[in-house]
Amino acid sequence: MDILLLIWIVELVIERTVTLVNLQSATYGKVLVLDGVIQLTERDECAYQEMITHLPLCSIQNPKKVLVIGGGDGGVIREVSRHASVEQIDMCEIDAMVVDVSKKYFPDVAVGFQDPRVNLHIGDGVAFLKAVPHGTYDAVIVDSSDPIGPAKELFEKPFFELIAKALRPGGVVCTQAESLWLHMHLIQDIVSNCREIFKGSVNYAWTTVPTYPSGMIGFMLCSTEGPAVDFKNPVTRVEGEGSHPQVKGPLRFYNAEIHSAAFCLPSFVNKAIGSKLR
Repeated sequence: MDILLLIWIVELVIERTVTLVNLQSATYGKVLVLDGVIQLTERDECAYQEMITHLPLCSIQNPKKVLVIGGGDGGVIREVSRHASVEQIDMCEIDAMVVDVSKKYFPDVAVGFQDPRVNLHIGDGVAFLKAVPHGTYDAVIVDSSDPIGPAKELFEKPFFELIAKALRPGGVVCTQAESLWLHMHLIQDIVSNCREIFKGSVNYAWTTVPTYPSGMIGFMLCSTEGPAVDFKNPVTRVEGEGSHPQVKGPLRFYNAEIHSAAFCLPSFVNKAIGSKLR
């Protein structure tokens, strides 16, 4: 079975401790690998990029200001830019090299960098948030790598406190929240911290991504105190093949039905975190 049949190496870049490898797979197309971990493939990147973006943005009315932490490949801002109501997209990515490689080898993913609403900041996401005035954003999306090294900070309580401060009342955050098969203790800690910090909704969703560890990835979705947010029932309903007057399509993966289904949790996950969600 061809899980990842690597045909040729396009480029190997080594800078500091970061290794970026751009590969070609017979099944998944071009593959971006960062420090030995698959970040995206042409075939299945939509399952991650569309879900981490449209789950939060379709849950609130007319988001205008959006902050993306991480996401140097550009996939998240590509999806944010589909929303007609959005006026400002700030992005803070710690590594310019990821941005450059994506622009060069994954132009269909990095196309969002061309949007005039995008303001790219190269630097540390925590430091960026510390300087953000209270209540600036309607939504914050955290597309982080695994909690190793500098990214570990993005899974800890002080980081979520900074996000809550940066959001308007009823604002939403969606953050990459690991695998329910592999990282349940970490997910339990994240849920506990978010329940304490965010006084609105606190929910966990997931999607399938074949090339990620365990074949899936989870998302933590929370809202600040203010107008109620029902994450399970999108207010902007993208139907059929991914079209809506407020969301430029077509989308390859996300729709209103899969939005609601993403919050259906396996029994063992409900047992572990269900009582803490709201």
